[in-house]
Amino acid sequence: MLSAPQLEPTRTVITPDDKQFFKELGSRIAQLRKEAGLSQQAVADELGIAQQTLAHYEVGRLRIPASLLPRLAQLFGVRGDDLLGLNTAGAGKRGPTPKLQQQIERLHRLPKAKQKLVMQMLEGVLMQGR
Repeated sequence: MLSAPQLEPTRTVITPDDKQFFKELGSRIAQLRKEAGLSQQAVADELGIAQQTLAHYEVGRLRIPASLLPRLAQLFGVRGDDLLGLNTAGAGKRGPTPKLQQQIERLHRLPKAKQKLVMQMLEGVLMQGR
């Protein structure tokens, strides 16, 4: 009688470059999270993962699934390339998104009433600066 072929579990070799990449990616995520004033729990809830899992991602102990990257970029208001630490030649931008741009994108995600309040405060400060 013929038996079904046995499948071996797939083994992924983690190179030193892979380890370094995920450590740096985790560090960028932690920095963006802190700049956004978000806790690990808040980000984990948004992603539908455990807080401890996010903590492992941030220090590079676990590899972040590719499916989470677009959601993280959107959550922090950055481009995927910036989240990944890539420099895209000819894209018209260098390096990470400037802090002011990040703040504007965060403002855009606020409810309209809070946007109006922030705009009024900003107008007041700008008027004083003249």
